[in-house]
Amino acid sequence: MTPANLAHTTPIPVTTPRSVTILGATGSVGVSTVDLIKREPERYRVEAVSARRNATALAQIARDTHARLAVVADPEFYGMLKDALAGSGIEAAAGETALIEAAQRPTDWVMAAISGSIGLKPTLAAIERGATVALANKECLVCAGAFFMRRAAASGATVLPVDSEHNAVFQALGAGRREDVKRVILTASGGPFRTWTLDQIKAATPEQALRHPNWSMGPKITIDSATLMNKGLELIEAQHLFALRPDELDVLVHPQSVVHALVEFRDGSMIAQLGSPDMRIPIAHCLAWPQRIDGPAARLDLTKVRELSFEAPDLTRFPALALARQAMATGGAAPTVLNAADEVAVGEFIAGRMPFPAIATLVEKTLEAAASAACWRSPMGWMRPWPLTILREV
Repeated sequence: MTPANLAHTTPIPVTTPRSVTILGATGSVGVSTVDLIKREPERYRVEAVSARRNATALAQIARDTHARLAVVADPEFYGMLKDALAGSGIEAAAGETALIEAAQRPTDWVMAAISGSIGLKPTLAAIERGATVALANKECLVCAGAFFMRRAAASGATVLPVDSEHNAVFQALGAGRREDVKRVILTASGGPFRTWTLDQIKAATPEQALRHPNWSMGPKITIDSATLMNKGLELIEAQHLFALRPDELDVLVHPQSVVHALVEFRDGSMIAQLGSPDMRIPIAHCLAWPQRIDGPAARLDLTKVRELSFEAPDLTRFPALALARQAMATGGAAPTVLNAADEVAVGEFIAGRMPFPAIATLVEKTLEAAASAACWRSPMGWMRPWPLTILREV
């Protein structure tokens, strides 16, 4: 089952305790998931947790949640993890194979929160066994959306959207029939440069770009929020999650980050999901679905918010959003190229080797190079060297 039809299914019994695996346990989404689970110990049993390199934090999470297995993706940190778990009885493992095996363990629910393309294989492994997967990994849908959703349907897996915007759409879709949906609108905070002039944006530093006004996130997604590329990637995700056409998707800049998405129906009704900007809200929704649990996030007080404003995104100052729309419309491997080029560009900007506007420039040039080479049908292999080569021209 997928979000396109989940909103209209009859609630099913929930096994207690629900067995859980957390892939990417030391990241912001993983830490929020752990926080919720620790508040409801009688409802959840943790089978496995993973991290890329942070063995110390992973070992502490494994101990706190009484996990049975802890995996570091980077084998160089295996010794550190094993030492940190000494005497706990918790199994330690390392490497991609161990990561996949962790996802294959027979748990009810898997949090797929590994950032980057390294998260694709273990998330697919969880999908292939028909698990309920709470999806926080963008690459699964941006780089392999059609394939990923086909595999989920074939295996009978349930895909639940964790991103606040997609989770909001999922909840709002319950207000009507899928065939009556006219438009889905994702909101964007506008990032730290929403009110900056073009000249100011050209001089933006990594430190300034990493100061998101509303959300606490990892560096890659925070920079993507500053360019609005993150919202473009979310459009591509929504296209696959909810089986939507590009013309059924839209974006509004909403600086308060209170309304996370809106669904417009054919009769003119618009259903919005509101909440404080706290990722524990959509995570809690997925963790307990189809039920609800008490959440620790601050309750939304509209008398204090007082104002909810919306504006159209400025594609002149933030061209990355237009590039993402272009890739979504092109289809095929275009979103994969977009994502690969953006990963390289953001890394160069954070390292101080490239100015902020060059992020979109590198992505645009890479898309143009791929289009001229007619490579849209071959999304793997060739894409990695291209951004690095084009980088020299930017």
